[in-house]
Amino acid sequence: MKRKNENLVAQNKKARHDYFIKETLEAGIALTGTEIKSVRARRINLRDGYVQIINGSAFLENVHISEYKEGNRYNHEPLRSRRLLLHKKEIRRLTKAQAKRGIAIIPLKVYIKHGFAKVLIGVGQGKKQYDKRRTIKKRDQERELRRKYKV
Repeated sequence: MKRKNENLVAQNKKARHDYFIKETLEAGIALTGTEIKSVRARRINLRDGYVQIINGSAFLENVHISEYKEGNRYNHEPLRSRRLLLHKKEIRRLTKAQAKRGIAIIPLKVYIKHGFAKVLIGVGQGKKQYDKRRTIKKRDQERELRRKYKV
C-alpha cells in the first residue's frame, strides 16, 4: 500500500503562507530527458516560481531544475520556461483569473504520477502582513489545543 506523499518531489511551503489559495489544478509538464531525471532525483526548487499565460499556452516560469549530474553537453538550462499541459478550457479559466488584480498563479507541488511529472498549480490572492500574522496565530492556537487535549 502506497503512502499519500510517497511520490511527492517538491513542495512550495511558502505559497500557502503568502497567498490565499482559491482553486487548484493539476497539470503535466513538458520536460526534456535530463530534466525528468533531475526531477526524479528531487533536484527542483519551486520557491520563486509562477505560471504565465502567453498566446493561449501556459508556461511555468522561474522554477529551478538543477542540471543532471551525469548529463553531457546536451544538458538543460536550469531556469528555462517549461510548457504546462492543460486543456484549453482550463487555460481560459486561468487567463480570466490572471487578468484580475492581486491574483497570482503559482506552483504548489510537483509529484510523479504514473511515471509522469505533474504540478499542482494554485490560483491565489496575495495576503497582507496582518493576514499572515493572523494565520500564524490561528495555527499556534490549534497546535496548543491539540497538545492540551492529546489522549
